Amino acid sequence: MITKEQKKVILDELIELFKTATGVYIVNFRGMTVKDAQDFRKEIKAVNCVYKVAKNTLLLRAVSEIEGIELPVDKMVLESGVVFAYDDPTVPAQVIKKFFDTKQKPVLKVASLDGQLFDGSELKRIAALPSKKDLYSGIVGSIGAPASGIHGVLTNLMRDLTSLIEEVAKKQNNAA
Repeated sequence: MITKEQKKVILDELIELFKTATGVYIVNFRGMTVKDAQDFRKEIKAVNCVYKVAKNTLLLRAVSEIEGIELPVDKMVLESGVVFAYDDPTVPAQVIKKFFDTKQKPVLKVASLDGQLFDGSELKRIAALPSKKDLYSGIVGSIGAPASGIHGVLTNLMRDLTSLIEEVAKKQNNAA
């Protein structure tokens, strides 16, 4: 039995994790073997995320202490594990989907990415979202595209101008 003091420590830790997370995934881990659970934890840790298991009442109480995050009470049943993402809120979805595709566990209950709620049925959609790194690369590429386009136009213009000057020079030499 967990003492009141231990619950307070767990609650404080959860509040801190929820406050700083950019993505939160609530999963039902019921039926996972110990080995599967260990492998899942390792993969979550490998992508710089945190996985915690806590009672639903503690999770709901922690969320109630934080502005801007809500969890549907009807989803907070059975066993709940929480994956907290910090660098990139979409990365855990890919790990959860990979495990679900092979083991049918854990099952995503609900996810909150930058304050937007997603139902568990949207796991495939969330996992398909580009990572922040991919988005940044796309933005940088888009910014660089006009510059490279201008470079191409100027290079072609200089080539055409050089050709024109050579043609004019040939005609003048032939005329003289």
